[in-house]
Amino acid sequence: MAATLTLLKFPILPKKLKPLLPRPSTSKPVPLPSILNIPKHSPNPQKFPFLDQNIDALKPALLSLTAITFPFLLDPQDSLAVGGEFGIFEGRSFALIHPIVMGTFFFYTLWAGYLGWQWRRVRTVQNEITELKKQVKPAPVTPDGNPVEAPPSPVELQIQQLTEERKELIKGSYKDRHFNAGSILLGFGVLESIGGGLNTWLRTGKLFPGPHLFAGAGITVLWALAASLVPSMQKGNETARNLHIALNAVNVLLFVWQIPTGIDIVFKVFEFTKWP
Repeated sequence: MAATLTLLKFPILPKKLKPLLPRPSTSKPVPLPSILNIPKHSPNPQKFPFLDQNIDALKPALLSLTAITFPFLLDPQDSLAVGGEFGIFEGRSFALIHPIVMGTFFFYTLWAGYLGWQWRRVRTVQNEITELKKQVKPAPVTPDGNPVEAPPSPVELQIQQLTEERKELIKGSYKDRHFNAGSILLGFGVLESIGGGLNTWLRTGKLFPGPHLFAGAGITVLWALAASLVPSMQKGNETARNLHIALNAVNVLLFVWQIPTGIDIVFKVFEFTKWP
């Protein structure tokens, strides 16, 4: 509002234009032609029939547009980290997206690993039950062929316990939940890992080879390799399952190793960038 009232005092549309050449002393002053100063009773009004009606109507719109754009002309470089070629993409807001997202993905990776381990537990419990059933001795019978009532053996009690545990695990739908969590990590993780490097280049004009960059590249590759084993895992390939677990274990270790270097980079972002 204040900027608009101030700008209303500016001569945005002058009524007359000063001549660029000195006036001759022996003749009457001849003003330069201007489309903004055409008299209403011009001898040739048919040449500019629309100016008299539209110029005055355009003045408020021009003043309003100037007032709106005026704040953007006040030193726009203050919020930019390098040269301002990429605007807000060089600012602190976009630089902090990567550490926030990747920090969230670290804990989400642990959660996905827990879901995968529970789904593996569903399969291993069934294998344990199958092996225990082989150890169950036939129930004794009377001479007439009727089974003798006897308390369950320790092996039978263990089978019952594992059977109940497996039922509870199946209710958790860990297979589908682990698959969905892995898909999210693969899609958004790869997107954000590349986005982090791109943001560094936008802010500084280069990348910095070092532990954080190399570990991030390794994590991205491990995500892809672990996901490539899923079709073989679905066919029951136990080697693929074990390799899948090993790759994700290394992934978590790289994630842990990245945390200190990532915190150092966040401090540098606050030191060398400004909002937004």
